[in-house]
Amino acid sequence: LMVTHVREDISNSKFEDVDLCQSSFTDVNLQGVVFDDVNMSGVKINNANLSNCQISDANLTGMTINGVLVTDLFKTYNRAEI
Repeated sequence: LMVTHVREDISNSKFEDVDLCQSSFTDVNLQGVVFDDVNMSGVKINNANLSNCQISDANLTGMTINGVLVTDLFKTYNRAEI
């Protein structure tokens, strides 16, 4: 069952224990949204403004940015810090 929402304002909503698997988000404003305890494995983010985003306490295994493994980026960064 595919439910379509177009030009709806559902700002200030709370989603708890919700299954959004295989959903598609296009031209969506997520500014100021907080994701906590979410499974985002396999998510693809394209053409996104990620300025000032913060990621903490996350499993980054296999995550890539522009084709580069994030874990490799951290290894290089940590070596440069020493």
